[in-house]
Amino acid sequence: MSIERIVRIVAGFFILLSLFLAHNAGVADLSQMSWLWFTAFVGANLFQSGFTNLCPLVTILKKMGFKEGSACC
Repeated sequence: MSIERIVRIVAGFFILLSLFLAHNAGVADLSQMSWLWFTAFVGANLFQSGFTNLCPLVTILKKMGFKEGSACC
């Protein structure tokens, strides 16, 4: 597994964990539709793309003509 994929997994996990902890602390109400669901989508997408190496944004950018470069953090 590459460093880039591990970074995606960890970043997605921390986004989802922060939403979970905020919801359980009563700070964020995820039982209603809000912009927090967009954050949850981004976190879940990062997390799954680390395992599957499938990222919708990468696919869209490739179709727009952007070239894949080397990963750097």
